[in-house]
Amino acid sequence: MRKKKTTNELSPCESLIMKIVWDAPQDIAVQDVITQLNERFQKDYARTTVVTFLGKMADKGYLNTYRKGRQAFVHPICDEAVYTRGIIKHDADFWFDGDSFKLMSALCSEKKLTKEEVDKIKELLDGIDC
Repeated sequence: MRKKKTTNELSPCESLIMKIVWDAPQDIAVQDVITQLNERFQKDYARTTVVTFLGKMADKGYLNTYRKGRQAFVHPICDEAVYTRGIIKHDADFWFDGDSFKLMSALCSEKKLTKEEVDKIKELLDGIDC
């Protein structure tokens, strides 16, 4: 399987599918993707709809599909951490003009942080060279 460079952001529906694929401990059967879409996200998509999404996502370079016997499987080729860092950077640049303080302020104002989370953030910030 050849890795392709991802060319486009994921649509909201594609994001749900990739979240399922990334959360799977190994390659996941298409039928299991369909089941989890329904159970986790209350999306009752037809198999043909999911297969169409998978084809578009393969064209974008996020995953590959393959058959093993009678079942079709999905294999991620884009790393979740790389994708999420890119999304966060894009959103920070767009919504906060690249201002890290504004981004952190927005994040911290929307979620009450535990003492452990604050300590981890402090530790992370202390390790950054300015």
